[in-house]
Amino acid sequence: MSCPKILVLFYGYGTIVDLASYIAEGAKAEGAEVKLARVPELFPKEVVEKFNVDWNKIQRIPEVSMNDLEWADGLVIGSPTRYGNMTGQMKFFLDQTRDIWLKGGLYGKPVGFFTEASTIHGGHETTILAMSTYAYHHGMIIVPLGYGIKEIATTSSGGSPYGPSHLGSLKELDESEKNIAKFMGKRVTEVAKKLRC
Repeated sequence: MSCPKILVLFYGYGTIVDLASYIAEGAKAEGAEVKLARVPELFPKEVVEKFNVDWNKIQRIPEVSMNDLEWADGLVIGSPTRYGNMTGQMKFFLDQTRDIWLKGGLYGKPVGFFTEASTIHGGHETTILAMSTYAYHHGMIIVPLGYGIKEIATTSSGGSPYGPSHLGSLKELDESEKNIAKFMGKRVTEVAKKLRC
């Protein structure tokens, strides 16, 4: 049997990119073929230029296509919080999945979610729950972390039973957050393998 194909899809800059990269690393370690992709930016260039980001790091990651969603056997989707919700960029992309929904192109595929917020109570869990509504409508299988990794019970900066997260005011992921992110990639890959048998 061929290895499962996992799409790690995100919007954003900074540590959300790091979370996505560690999730991809965890999926690869479990034997997955992985695509790391980002949703297109909608802000005007003059707004984006005000962000303090490493553009080289972002530009190396390709923009997602609808074909990538259908290519994948499993997905992990991430967005920073915006007032307790996903970003407009991620929502705009997900709102365009109508044709895939009509033909059931994502039906039965496993999916997990991740996020970051600038404050401890900035919407880590509500953002993951908001993104998950798309999965319900597509008939996807939502893969939470639960307490399957000890770091969920001990981390103070990011990660919950809902999925990997990060406190964005801290500029780097700590070891617990890296392990939680890798575990998410591993977990979605494991479920994708089981569903393909």
